[in-house]
Amino acid sequence: MSYPPPRYLKEHGIASATFRPADAPPDLTIGVKSRVGHLATGASTDGQFGLYRWDMAAIPNGPGAHFHRTISESFFVLEGTVSLYDGDRWRDATPGDFLYVPPGGVHAFSNDSDAPASMLVLFTPGAPREAYFQELADIVASGRRLTEDEWTELYARHDQYAVP
Repeated sequence: MSYPPPRYLKEHGIASATFRPADAPPDLTIGVKSRVGHLATGASTDGQFGLYRWDMAAIPNGPGAHFHRTISESFFVLEGTVSLYDGDRWRDATPGDFLYVPPGGVHAFSNDSDAPASMLVLFTPGAPREAYFQELADIVASGRRLTEDEWTELYARHDQYAVP
């Protein structure tokens, strides 16, 4: 393994960092179950990665088992207990626990505890997951019920494949 080719070729560095304070409001709310902070999107990282803070209410919530063909996904628990599925079994993950899922790896998450929970979710490379999250929020806000075919089409557009 070696370093990738240089992406910045000027002789001197520049001030180009982005800061997000801890008290920034969430960028998206999905019903009453989830608040999402877009810490670094694929657009803001030139496609390198997407990093999101996922805050979950004390209500069982989260996607069913699924996999991605083009992206890896990682989870780092910040607060509370998050149930993480590694494709083999569910684990109760607590602050400091980490799960890496390569492309094709079956996984899921949920807050099945009786307390709020929070985690960081990292996608590499930086796919445009914000559009997927927004669509979920819109569906929940509208109260609309999707058919199985509609869910399949939505998932396929966002590199998400449900596992029965």
